[in-house]
Amino acid sequence: MTAQDREVDGFDGFDDALALVGREPGAGGGPARAAGPAHDPHRSQDQSRDQGQERDRTCGPEPRHGPGSPTTARHRAEPWDAARALAARSAGSVPAARAAPVPLDQAVGRALAEPLTALTDLPSFDTSAMDGWAVSGPGPWSVRPAKGSPGERATANAPGTRGADDLGILAGHGTVPPLPDGTAVRIATGARIPADTTAVVRSEHARTDSRGRLHADREVIPGQDIRPRGQECRTGDRLLPAGSLVTPAVLGLAAAAGYDELLTVPRPRVEVLVLGDELLTEGLPHDGLIRDALGPMLAPWLRTLGADVIATRRIRDDAEALCRAVTGSEADLVLTTGGTAAGPVDHVHPVLHKTGAELLVDGVAVRPGHPMLLARLASGRHLVGLPGNPLAAVSGLLTLAEPLLRTLAGRAPRPPYRAPLRDAVHGHPYDTRLVPFVHHDEGLVPLHFNGPAMLRGIAAADGLAVVPPGGARPGDELEVLDLPWAASVDGGCFT
Repeated sequence: MTAQDREVDGFDGFDDALALVGREPGAGGGPARAAGPAHDPHRSQDQSRDQGQERDRTCGPEPRHGPGSPTTARHRAEPWDAARALAARSAGSVPAARAAPVPLDQAVGRALAEPLTALTDLPSFDTSAMDGWAVSGPGPWSVRPAKGSPGERATANAPGTRGADDLGILAGHGTVPPLPDGTAVRIATGARIPADTTAVVRSEHARTDSRGRLHADREVIPGQDIRPRGQECRTGDRLLPAGSLVTPAVLGLAAAAGYDELLTVPRPRVEVLVLGDELLTEGLPHDGLIRDALGPMLAPWLRTLGADVIATRRIRDDAEALCRAVTGSEADLVLTTGGTAAGPVDHVHPVLHKTGAELLVDGVAVRPGHPMLLARLASGRHLVGLPGNPLAAVSGLLTLAEPLLRTLAGRAPRPPYRAPLRDAVHGHPYDTRLVPFVHHDEGLVPLHFNGPAMLRGIAAADGLAVVPPGGARPGDELEVLDLPWAASVDGGCFT
């Protein structure tokens, strides 16, 4: 395989070379990574949690690591699909406990905590779908005046207004008398249909003769342009399931169905901790420093996943500062970037170990992004550790953070779907690959610039294709992770 092929395939250098040669017994689908106490096969999770509570949870210096310590133990990386399922389950019944009724104008962006059922028939009475004439029986019809209340007629006949006879039946008026056979009366859109009405003839399809009789210019079909009571729904009908996202359209439906407030799940709060001494927040890279690409990207991405981002903070490569930030956060989810491997300044694992966190996922058999992790903090909240490389971080975001946030937000799982592949794509020998793609008529087209540190491909992508170990051929159907937007990029060659 050429160097260019390795770049296109997104293999992760030394770890992938090891994967191609062989593995140590028991190493599973991933390289050696730090493992917390929950992954020690000789201790139960309860024992690990109890001993973690006895550890010093202050944010002082971390003791040096000896043989068998959590930073040197080997573990088995979770399969990609199993890691996503575990992340979705890890929140348990939190959404039900957090549900609360809110006024309609505060419900947008939240998820329904219970099904939306109709509190009334829609429409609640027979209504006119058009401005025109309500007619009874076959035409031609004699035109009769509308009979409203004395107050309505006095207002309609006031100087400078059209007469009540001209106005006809208007929307918002009360009960109207039945319509005798052979007669017609003007009617407005949304107005109540008189009893014994055969149809509504649109204004543009009707004319009157010299004797004032009404004629239809085309065939009149019984029931035309009438919205019968309960056409859209009946009282008690389920309109939307629990977990549906409240959109502006859902607000309109809820209001029409009789709701003043909705029982919803609050959006989970997320705090983003961007780790690293080498990151710049402005200007050009220089002197070994690089621009932070994840800080600007993650907050808006998380909002599309149903979260409220309460802060994006930058933390230097300092274990004590990271420990204080993690233990002091009031967010439902702490999201870190970088520091999840076992390098000299990778402090995420030691901090989780010191504070008694329970590692739920410690490495995923996916490329890019295999050193991602998911932990339950001592507070009961969660932490997702993303790798520092940008595309690897996106992989971790969609693998662990997205299903966890969906559960915390009470949103229904997104149904998976598959689509055929237009072009062949290389696979990792053992791990799943997530490859940016665009939708074409002929199928999914994988994009170049898909290395772990690259964002050029994902910036032009419609989503990520889930490539099984060993790769895929043209025509193979792959699972698709759609992005909540579709980029439109001109002037670049990405395929």
